[in-house]
This record gives sequence, structure tokens and C-alpha cells, in this order.
Amino acid sequence: MGEPFIRVRGLEQKFGEQHVLRGVDLDICGGETLALIGGSGAGKSVLLKHLPGLLQPWKGSVEVDGTDISTLNERELAPFRRKVGIMFQGGALFDSMTVGQNIAFPLRESGEKDEREIARRVSETLEIVRLPGQEQKMPSDLSGGMRKRVALARAVVDRPACVLYDEPHAGLDPITADSIDHLIRDLNEHFGMTSVVVTHEMRSVFHIADRVVFLEKGRIYWSGPAAELKVTRDPVLRPFVDGDSGEPWN
Repeated sequence: MGEPFIRVRGLEQKFGEQHVLRGVDLDICGGETLALIGGSGAGKSVLLKHLPGLLQPWKGSVEVDGTDISTLNERELAPFRRKVGIMFQGGALFDSMTVGQNIAFPLRESGEKDEREIARRVSETLEIVRLPGQEQKMPSDLSGGMRKRVALARAVVDRPACVLYDEPHAGLDPITADSIDHLIRDLNEHFGMTSVVVTHEMRSVFHIADRVVFLEKGRIYWSGPAAELKVTRDPVLRPFVDGDSGEPWN
């Protein structure tokens, strides 16, 4: 693993009376694939949204590539958001835009004006996510898996150093989910991209993760290699890994 690309220190977040994050310390190293897991309401997606500055901490700090982004305004955040792409849960595509326009959106937002260069990079990125020649389709014409791939293409078209995935497997059949896992690993291996994946799919965790962080009630309960999680006897982790509620079947 490389040096930490993202450093989280003492991160706390509250929404009204709800204390979601309760002091998270986390280093995300350059080139690693980190899986962020835990029960519903543990704070995974909230933590993820702090990493590109979509949320500001109530307390604590987030550093990206050596700079504390916690107090930056939207204009100051722009160069750091080009370093950290995000694939939102459900894809979050613009329904009124074609596939090509969706993928080109971050390029235009970052100031690229050369239409031929935009078209080239969109085409190249569609090749990477195995959807060549689909620029003119509308999101409504796509299957769930194809929408996820387009969302992934939009997240990586500007070649960020790090990509954040919020439940990339949600709503997908096992075969399509496996294809998303292969894409995540390919981006890591061929482009050196750092990946942070929020997921409930343990099969995917063991396929793609170098390291796993388990959140419990807004704190990091456990962190370690996926291989160690697979054989754990911890009374909190084992039921989660096995998907066992402990309730008897009739």
C-alpha cells in the first residue's frame, strides 16, 4: 500500500439530535481497495460523503492529498473533487441527458471545452466499462446494470486518483454485480485508482477488498484484511459475515 491519500481524524457528524459519526479515525492508502461495511444506520454513507467534501464535519477533519478540506468552500473544493470521483447509490444519472452527455458532465464542469477531446474521452471510458458505442442512448433505455456502468464511467472519466462507490451492487443480480466487481478491480490494477466501496454484499467484499472497515454505531469497530474477516469468530462480526440474525426458523 502507498502513503495515505485520505486521512480522517476525529470525525463526528450530527443531524439534529441524531449523532451519526462518533469519532472516526481512518487512513485510506493510495492504490488500495477498501470496503466499508456495517449494519444499516452505522454511518457508512455519511462517512463516504465527507471524503469529497459533500458534507462538512461537525467535529474533526478530512485531508485529501495532504490538504484539510473540512472548511473549504465550493470553489476551493473543486480541484479536490476532481481527485475523488463518486458513484452514487442508484447511479443518479440525469434522465434528460444522453449517456454521452452524462459521462461528459464532469469534464465540462472542470472547464474542458474541446468537444473532440470530450468525445474521445467519453468513448474511451465507455470502452473501459464495456459499453462501447452507447453514447446516444437515454438512461431510460438502459438496464439497471448498464445504468451502474454509465454511472461508473461518469465517476472515472476525469481519471480521479480515488473513486467512492455507494452501494454499487444494490438492485443487481449476482452476475451483473460480479461484473461491477471486475470493473472495480480493473480500475485499481490498470490505473492505480484507490477505491472505497460501501456495500452489504459480503461475496463482493471478499472478491475485491484489500482491507475492510466495519462501522458500528458511528465508530470503527474493526479494521483489517478481508482474509481475517472471513475466518473471524468475533460475536459482532461473525453474524454479519454469515447473514445470520440468530432467529430460529419455523
